[in-house]
Amino acid sequence: MVTRPKRKQAAGRGRTASSRTGTSRAKSAAPAEPRERIIDAFMMLVGERGLMNTGLADIARAADVSLAELRGEFPGKLAILAAFSKRIDAAVLAQGPAEGEGAKDRLFDILMRRLDALAPYKPALRQMVRTARRSPGFAAVLNVMTRRSQRWMHAAAGIERGGITGAIARQGGVLVFAETLAVWLKDDDPDLARTMKTLDRALGRGDRAMRLVNDICGAVCRMGGPMREAAEQRAAG
Repeated sequence: MVTRPKRKQAAGRGRTASSRTGTSRAKSAAPAEPRERIIDAFMMLVGERGLMNTGLADIARAADVSLAELRGEFPGKLAILAAFSKRIDAAVLAQGPAEGEGAKDRLFDILMRRLDALAPYKPALRQMVRTARRSPGFAAVLNVMTRRSQRWMHAAAGIERGGITGAIARQGGVLVFAETLAVWLKDDDPDLARTMKTLDRALGRGDRAMRLVNDICGAVCRMGGPMREAAEQRAAG
């Protein structure tokens, strides 16, 4: 099983323990910038009320901005959520390259960093997962946002794929992260043993699946060469 570097694991424990009071601290120590205050207020209110019960006026009031200022920063709640996802991406990437020898180990490290960054927002994430289960439209939006983030997480792990294999890898990353997130949201162990075990297994399945995809793509490419040559010969004469 993949194990986290001790430095990262210790940092994760601190942030995980703080998740119990993360929303209240976010409100009392709100950043000065209106955009950041809006994101924090949105996540706090979603954690308390749920996404559907959080209105734009509520967000503006909690962020201490006018509705006009809120509209100037964001066109709606989904845009605020996208900005939050981008903030988490930046927090993960700011820690530098992933640790680990192989691609699987590096991606394990990056995704655990992401969970560490998300720890203060567990109440809001629980609410969003519940909403996604009831709303296919919202689930589709989350899938798009998560796939976009996976592009950056893979890059941080030194995994760069283009074309169809890259698209499959990123969608696979979404599934891996969703499976791990479901366990993490219920994992109150400071060491996150269940979470890490789930992530390790999911990444193992993903690695095997990508090898199969690469084999299939390679076989198709090999078959395509003779077929193209035959077509060109027929066209020539």
